[in-house]
Amino acid sequence: MSYADVNGISMYYQEHGDAPVTEDNPALVLLHGGLQSSDDFVTILPALSANRRVITADLQGHARTADVDRPIRVETLGDDVAALIKHLGLGRADVMGYSFGAGTALRCAIQHPDAVRRLVVVSFPFRQDGFFEEVRVQQRQMSPQSAEFMKQTPIWDLYQRTAPRPQDFGQLVGKMGDWLKQPFDYSDEIRAIQVPTQLVFADADMYSMQHIADFWALLGGGLHDAGWDGAGRPAGHRLAVLPNATHYDVLASPGLVGVVEGFLAG
Repeated sequence: MSYADVNGISMYYQEHGDAPVTEDNPALVLLHGGLQSSDDFVTILPALSANRRVITADLQGHARTADVDRPIRVETLGDDVAALIKHLGLGRADVMGYSFGAGTALRCAIQHPDAVRRLVVVSFPFRQDGFFEEVRVQQRQMSPQSAEFMKQTPIWDLYQRTAPRPQDFGQLVGKMGDWLKQPFDYSDEIRAIQVPTQLVFADADMYSMQHIADFWALLGGGLHDAGWDGAGRPAGHRLAVLPNATHYDVLASPGLVGVVEGFLAG
């Protein structure tokens, strides 16, 4: 097992693939969803690591990375990921996150553009009210007490199998619930983002199509005709909406790897 001491946490990570890391073929860092682990990417890792180095990591309090005495915030975790990239000597890496991990990847790119070459955001809102209201109701119910009910789910099975301190499960659920209650709106920072960005959503995601379109508009997309030569499309940015997919299975979508590899190839 490999751990990196960054920003006061011991972050678990794994390296996949044996391709050398170069400026033209940088490493790809993958960041998992909330209450999950780097195992989120097991089905797509073989394809993504066939011709490049891939790093998977468990974020603060998740799976093999023990919690520490600080709140869980995507801003702080974005700093952790930038520190991991520096610790591993990766230069500027490509960073891809899913859901909670996508929020972390987004903050890493905003806060540390020198550490991120290209960014892939899979299923994350730019503003707290982007979640459908029924989802927000469920999020507000997350607490240390609700962790007991979650012990009947695969989330607990994963945590007790991987966590160094399974007794911290209630603490993790409580911290994630606290994070979900914090208002956020990254609109202005996304308008000014310096990193080429690929947005990926499911066609039946936990956000409305209007919110997805608004996110794309922050990057300059969908505001006017791109022209016959494509000169009017937003420079460096892309949007993909994957068919027959939901927030919960978008990583298994047959179209995801092709979208990601096409974007990273530039």
